[in-house]
Amino acid sequence: MTLATEQANICQTTMDVEDYKPKGFWIFKWLYNWTASSPAMLRAVEKKILSFLKTPYRGFFVDIGPAIGESDKIWTVSLNTDSKEIPLVMLHGLGAGVALWVMNFDALAKDRPVYAIDILGFGRSSRPKFSNDALTCEKQFVKSVEEWRREMNINNMILLGHSMGGFIASSYALTYPDRVKHLILADPWGFPEKPSEALTSKQIPFWVRAIAYALTPLNPLWALRAAGPFGQWVVQKTRPDIMRKFAPTIEDDIHLLPQYIHQCNAQNPTGESAFHSMMESFGWAKHPMIYRIKDVRQDIPITFIYGSRSWIDSSSGEKIKSVRGNSMVEIKTVTGAGHHVYADKPDVFNRYVNETCDLYKKTPTLIRESTESDEEHDVSLPPTSARGQRIEESVEAESEASTTSTADTRK
Repeated sequence: MTLATEQANICQTTMDVEDYKPKGFWIFKWLYNWTASSPAMLRAVEKKILSFLKTPYRGFFVDIGPAIGESDKIWTVSLNTDSKEIPLVMLHGLGAGVALWVMNFDALAKDRPVYAIDILGFGRSSRPKFSNDALTCEKQFVKSVEEWRREMNINNMILLGHSMGGFIASSYALTYPDRVKHLILADPWGFPEKPSEALTSKQIPFWVRAIAYALTPLNPLWALRAAGPFGQWVVQKTRPDIMRKFAPTIEDDIHLLPQYIHQCNAQNPTGESAFHSMMESFGWAKHPMIYRIKDVRQDIPITFIYGSRSWIDSSSGEKIKSVRGNSMVEIKTVTGAGHHVYADKPDVFNRYVNETCDLYKKTPTLIRESTESDEEHDVSLPPTSARGQRIEESVEAESEASTTSTADTRK
């Protein structure tokens, strides 16, 4: 199959998901045709991926106010919210979104509430401009998670973060320890200190270091956007393993995953720019977490879940365990899994997470007060925000003229 033929098939698949034709000046049409991306297309492909879930879910925007931008909203997917168990809150990694947890939601939400969010600057959440300062960016991410928690009226939670999400989750636990019952870090990024230049020079060929140096000013996923309508093709060709990972769950629609990743990252990359500000080269953080996580309150247990084949340095977990004294630190390794441990071996990953969450199964927690209205309907209303207003839900408008606001739901 030629590149032109394959790209034509990709474009046809994209438009099959949702026949979206933006209106406006010619420049906007040109940009649309080049990037082949839009919030509506991202929404459509996400919805199709989540349609493979067996557990009913709800999707809605949470208005967190002027956390970073003028009016920020965080896209949220929730499952089993009627459960009174302590909720599990999930933070994705760089360039990802809530739909990539599709192989985990059913198992993890069986006995407890589960909330997954698109981190601010990613996925369907707002994309405000972050600071260029590493520590300020980190604080902004943490603030957005806390504002989301406040609006959701969640008293405390089991906080799980993958990769960059693990870095943010750790910083959140340092800042708001009263809200974290247990910290689960899945192959977390940003923990070890960057090795010396002499060491890395011996390990990495000169031509690789030269290219990396040349690309340093650019965001990590710039090539995806530069490829325009070829972005999905780039994902398919550079990461064919992604389709293999999700094939058992999404059956014959394996092209949905490259399309979803393309749609997540073809838009204004403000979250990615913030990550770029926090990173030292790609693999390390300017302010490594390994020197700080020892200060997480001692009564907060930490569980590390590493992939045995991951590029992430798993020795950080052992070092942290040695300096946290009597505090509970568990280290679990998933044999055969790479960095995307939740997708490489989802059954093992889900079992490890459930075993951790089950430690608190007999601890009751009230997420929100039930009402007669909630109990009489199959789809419950979103919780009332801390500011006394209903949380703003996703707009499922069939046309630009529609002003009806409803939530993404599946029963």
